[in-house]
Amino acid sequence: MFIEILWILFFISLAVQLFYILFIFGRLAFFHTNRTKSTTSEKEGVTVIIAAHNERTNLKKLIPILFEQEYPNFEVMVINDRSYDGTKRVLEKLMEIYPRLRTVTVNYTPTHVTSKKYALTLGIKVAKNDVLLLTDADCWPKSTKWIDIMTAPVRTEGKDFALGFSQYEEGKTLLNKWIQFETLLNGIQYLSFGLLKAPYMGVGRNLCYRRSYFMENKAFKGIWDIFCGDDDLYVNIHSNGRNTAVVVDPESITYTVPKENWTDYVQQKKRHFHAGKYYRTGSKLQIGWYAFTHTVFWISALTLAVLTGIGQQWEQFLVIIGIILVRSALITSVFKSARKKLEGISKAGWSAAFDFVYSAYFWFLGSMGYLSKRVRWK
Repeated sequence: MFIEILWILFFISLAVQLFYILFIFGRLAFFHTNRTKSTTSEKEGVTVIIAAHNERTNLKKLIPILFEQEYPNFEVMVINDRSYDGTKRVLEKLMEIYPRLRTVTVNYTPTHVTSKKYALTLGIKVAKNDVLLLTDADCWPKSTKWIDIMTAPVRTEGKDFALGFSQYEEGKTLLNKWIQFETLLNGIQYLSFGLLKAPYMGVGRNLCYRRSYFMENKAFKGIWDIFCGDDDLYVNIHSNGRNTAVVVDPESITYTVPKENWTDYVQQKKRHFHAGKYYRTGSKLQIGWYAFTHTVFWISALTLAVLTGIGQQWEQFLVIIGIILVRSALITSVFKSARKKLEGISKAGWSAAFDFVYSAYFWFLGSMGYLSKRVRWK
């Protein structure tokens, strides 16, 4: 009876996994065609929003890069959030060089709100333009077309949100390879669902929405006291299939510096998973069914492989191994194709190996983030 149950679980979980891989993730990896770039002669103004806490060094690098953007009508708004590292002096000097750079200084945060949401709200309130493009101080756009491409759905298609992709700078360590894998998988998930008119999150490192929409919906109403979620949770609450577009183009992405040790990485992911506990029920199911059936598939597959091997049932053993290999090949193909469309790079040789350990990562860190009572931005 135990063996029969294992076989049932194996094939049910396999069917769900194939549905996700081929029909959901495949929407991005195999069937999506990149958008046509905006060609409007008179383009609506854009404000790039950056909330920065003690980011003096990163801002010195980022601001000159932003003003290389090939977009005729934009400003950069940096919210200096309680910095004490000389950020204010750096910004003052940069404003002398770049007239379209503006700043807001936050000296304190009220006790009933979280610091980054409060900082973002103050900056958004005084932004000159209605189209907002958010990123972080430790990020940088891949191309000089970033503003143009990322904001096009909001400017020209009447969308309230445009969801973009942000990857981490590539390195040679095992941690870096894992971060690359996990970030790409996360991107494949939320962008694929976005393309299927069921968006559930975005990343604040590369996110566009309208100031008027933000203000009409009373900023971060309902989530002020949650110590995360200024991006993914905000999108989860307000986005839908009608008002949200996905931007898939290598020239639209941003890069950022990854964590360099496992301790910092775990703390970062705990914060990300913590926001997930506040997602809509449907969004939790979108993510959860993949993670759950992923775990069931690997547990049942490995258990059956061991039992059939011990019992010398070689035909069944070979069937299980063959299915595992086919699924791994499909995962690798999805990752290679999706990475090509998102980053312009098709390397993904590590995806099958990391996919094997993904379940342990998801349930371990996911539980830590879900059960944690309090996380902070900075």
